[in-house]
Amino acid sequence: MENGNSAGRGKLFWIGWIVSILPCLLLLMSAAMKFIKPAGFDEGLQHMGWTADRMATIGVVEIACVILYLIPKTAVLGAILLAAYLGGAVATHVRVGDPFIAPVLAGIFLWLGLWLRDARLRELLPLRS
Repeated sequence: MENGNSAGRGKLFWIGWIVSILPCLLLLMSAAMKFIKPAGFDEGLQHMGWTADRMATIGVVEIACVILYLIPKTAVLGAILLAAYLGGAVATHVRVGDPFIAPVLAGIFLWLGLWLRDARLRELLPLRS
């Protein structure tokens, strides 16, 4: 029987990693932008109600949560923390009247990817027909 670690590397495991990597790339790009601060960044922050002096801290938190998610032994903790982070992103977007589908989809993909790659999570949260 496949367990939650890399011992059972079936199709679901590898599909799970592919699904997991997609939102991680999005979040790492988001964190990078908080450090790079491209043109128009400050205007976007003002629209969202944030200030530039907070972005480095938020970027570090974002990267730390992604790292926890990508390490198999801490992946569930990382997923919980990223779900909380993305919940804040959804709330911010809703508050200013912007579309909020991207952070919702990122959260869905994070949990789906983890569910596919970890048999223990599939046992805990089985799909029912």
